[in-house]
Amino acid sequence: MLTPAFAEDAERLARFAREARVLASLNHPGIAAVYGVEENALVMELVEGTTLEDRIVQGAMPVDEALPLIEQWIDAIEYAHEKGVVHRDLKPANIKVTGDARLKVLDLGLAKALAGEPNGGATSDIANSPTLVARSGTVAGMILGTAAYMAPEQARGKAVDKRADIWAFGVVLYEMLTGRRLFEGETMSDVLAQTLTKPVELADVPERLRRLVDHCLQRDPKLRLRDIGDARLLLEAPRPMAAVRPSRLPWLLFAASALVAVSLGVLAIGRVRRAPRPWCDSPYR
Repeated sequence: MLTPAFAEDAERLARFAREARVLASLNHPGIAAVYGVEENALVMELVEGTTLEDRIVQGAMPVDEALPLIEQWIDAIEYAHEKGVVHRDLKPANIKVTGDARLKVLDLGLAKALAGEPNGGATSDIANSPTLVARSGTVAGMILGTAAYMAPEQARGKAVDKRADIWAFGVVLYEMLTGRRLFEGETMSDVLAQTLTKPVELADVPERLRRLVDHCLQRDPKLRLRDIGDARLLLEAPRPMAAVRPSRLPWLLFAASALVAVSLGVLAIGRVRRAPRPWCDSPYR
């Protein structure tokens, strides 16, 4: 449901209705469906299951458990991006895993339709950014709930595109695979400062998924994955290299060198034997 601050703003209400129509047009098994708008609320699908946030609290997720969920998640984000929708609030609490191990992306009510969004949704006021969603009654809880997953350009109030979702995807992957938060702090400033400056160490991320996480967590969006679909290429297990047969060339070169040396030696000995004897060795001295 919309907060009173949004509900009393005609411009925001109009944008809310427009976005609701876009979101209702999404039809993907990995995205919670939007059924309609009733006054100031979105009517959404009820998804039974456990959030990734609850699962991460239990500890790091083994690669075999994580991979099927990651693949489903990639499909869902890719579908939304192809429809022109950027979520902008991807985090473990917005992702549920059902009893049959199916992943569902929730809370697309904050997503922004790229069409009709001036300047790509840029805002200079982080506190009023629609990405900061109230999950508790306190301002700190509202901000910290999302700040840890903001892309650096989003935290700076710059224009964002689908690469902001790719950053958040990488942050959540890190947490899934290590069992701990990547960016955290007591205040919004602490969290955002870490987002902008903290070195990202990936030593604890399983090697098979390390390249994927690294390509998602590039602070410069130009160096980040441009499309979430590219993540599939990085998910593929590295193919074992074919056994390399030892080359015979070094041995052939050695044998040729040895043959040349022997030949030269034989020639030298022959010349010595055929050389004239010095006068001092003559029997007629």
